[in-house]
Amino acid sequence: MHAIVPPYLLARLATADEPHFAVAAEAARATLAVPRVYHPVSPPRRANLDVTVEGDALVLEGSPAPDRVISDAQHRERLPGVPVRGEDDPASDDLAVNQAFDGLGDTFDLLWHAFRHDSIDGMGATLEATVHYGDRYDNAFWNGERMVFGDGDGEVFTGFTGSVSVIGHELGHGVIEHAGGLEYQGQSGALNESIADVFGALTEQYLRRESAAEASWLIGAGIFTDAVQGMALRSMSAPGTAYDDDVLGRDPQPAHLRDYVHTTEDNGGVHINSGIPNKAFHLVATGLGGFAWERAGGIWYTALTSGDLSRTADFAAFATATTVVAVREYGEDSEEAGAVRTAWNAVGVTSGDAGS
Repeated sequence: MHAIVPPYLLARLATADEPHFAVAAEAARATLAVPRVYHPVSPPRRANLDVTVEGDALVLEGSPAPDRVISDAQHRERLPGVPVRGEDDPASDDLAVNQAFDGLGDTFDLLWHAFRHDSIDGMGATLEATVHYGDRYDNAFWNGERMVFGDGDGEVFTGFTGSVSVIGHELGHGVIEHAGGLEYQGQSGALNESIADVFGALTEQYLRRESAAEASWLIGAGIFTDAVQGMALRSMSAPGTAYDDDVLGRDPQPAHLRDYVHTTEDNGGVHINSGIPNKAFHLVATGLGGFAWERAGGIWYTALTSGDLSRTADFAAFATATTVVAVREYGEDSEEAGAVRTAWNAVGVTSGDAGS
């Protein structure tokens, strides 16, 4: 399933023999051993309705609103857990509950205000999450119906609810699935991971009202403890530089197609090779400037949700799809179309004018 911490990083940690990371190594082994089951669902819709009177008529003005349900697994590996906070409930005394609740809302805000996409399915699906999953569970994942958060081992990973980019990323997988999906294997799987990273980065940027130039472009910042030499799990601006640690090793993501990692692990390297399309998006967003969720994000979102994208689309196919959208929306000789072409050329996916 779609987990934020890739299996190759957990596998590396699981073999660590440093005494001060003994708990983390044990937690990583336990995390890798826990099965995650996929459960697609289509929950009901909720909306806020404002009623006004115009003459003799009642006018209903609807604006989508999130419908969030947070549950507590109570450190067991059972889902969904015990419901502890719903949409109209007051804040909890549990920090993880409140962080998850707020992060779901932040992602909802991005999807609606930037793309007019109502929740993950575009139809107001309930946003569900479970916190305190497992004992020192070193991951967060999307299982088709909900977000699930572990608390981390405390030595390498902290709790995962504190990173808005993690929450936006995992709910982004839900958006991708409802848009038709991208097969979780090879280049289409790497695109799946990359587009989820785009949603994660944009959620954080929209929350902070950061421009493309101001943003960190980090995915998972804050989930490492101070003992780790690293900023985050991934860097979209500079793939391969997010961490360089004696225990975890060095971030293996490539930023160019010539360095594509051919492997049978991790569904053909879906987490590693996502660095290539990640860098392409970063180049488009920073090349255009302003808020990344506007032009760059709009192009990526439209290409994903157009219905024209194959489930097995590779990098070149997505490069064509985004270029076609940019040309259609902004014009053949537009700044936007030029930025998209330049970016895909820069990461080696295309040469010349893809999609023109």
